[in-house]
Amino acid sequence: MQHLDLQVISQALQWSLSGQRVWLCTVLATYGSAPRAPGSLLAVNQSGQRLGSLSGGCVEEDFLERVGQGEFPEPVAIVRYGDGSDRRSSIRLPCGGVLEVLVENLAADCDVQAHLRELQGALRGQRRLLREVRLPQGQRQLFDDRDQGPRVERQSDQVRLRVGAAQRLLLAGYSSVAHFCAEFGKSLGFEVILCEPREEVLEGVLLEGIEVRRELPSEFIVNGGCHADTAVVALTHDPKIDDLAMLEAVRTEAFYIGVMGSMATSEKRRERLHRIGGLSDEQMARIHAPIGLNLGSKTPAEIALAVLADILRLRNGIARDAL
Repeated sequence: MQHLDLQVISQALQWSLSGQRVWLCTVLATYGSAPRAPGSLLAVNQSGQRLGSLSGGCVEEDFLERVGQGEFPEPVAIVRYGDGSDRRSSIRLPCGGVLEVLVENLAADCDVQAHLRELQGALRGQRRLLREVRLPQGQRQLFDDRDQGPRVERQSDQVRLRVGAAQRLLLAGYSSVAHFCAEFGKSLGFEVILCEPREEVLEGVLLEGIEVRRELPSEFIVNGGCHADTAVVALTHDPKIDDLAMLEAVRTEAFYIGVMGSMATSEKRRERLHRIGGLSDEQMARIHAPIGLNLGSKTPAEIALAVLADILRLRNGIARDAL
């Protein structure tokens, strides 16, 4: 299923190809209670059509009205909503929230369309990009992104935006911990996929809004199930599922790979993966085992919380010793 960012960029490209000017809006920062996270997108065309979201609706309506009045003729602008600093807008967000929005005025030309196609490919998982927008001229550049970090990085003369596929949480096998990981991951906006070949394990299991595939996780991974924005977690204690998933996951660009087990179990698994699986030291170093942050977790829900916290830590580019 396409996530909203991909839909926005795809629609912006179609509008541009039809000869329409497009205003592409990106949330740069939020303060207080704000409905949408940094990096969220909205596209508006010169006919007044829109796709995407910056807030619960009030900001979008105000922006459409201002575009219709001929505002934002410059290549790029930064607009602040919610604190009254922009005298042209009286919009107030719930609970005193504030939004800073990057507004790009994109002409319907070949350069813009090529740029949008690159973003479309990144959002489909072809590669991860750093998108750099210079201020105030609006020049745009794209670079390969091989690191983790915030979706938005702001400097005085430029904005850098991370562009990639929808964050995917791949659960290698079902367990009580995996169940809570699925629920937590869904609430955090991950695309959650559970691979579980054991029919008896899935009997009676209800997981709404989660894709369940009745196959070995290793098979799904081999067939292209991982991209650079995928976190792979194995939580079954079954070596036939966990070990095989690790063997294949380290051969992908997945940004997080982890497997559940005690220190003793993890050491035995490392020995197996090295001796039988032939993994190199570099590949072994990519596997988080024991998985998750050390929160003193005991129950399945607590362990799942520790796992998702560690994934978020790495996704946001935060070292463990910085916690």
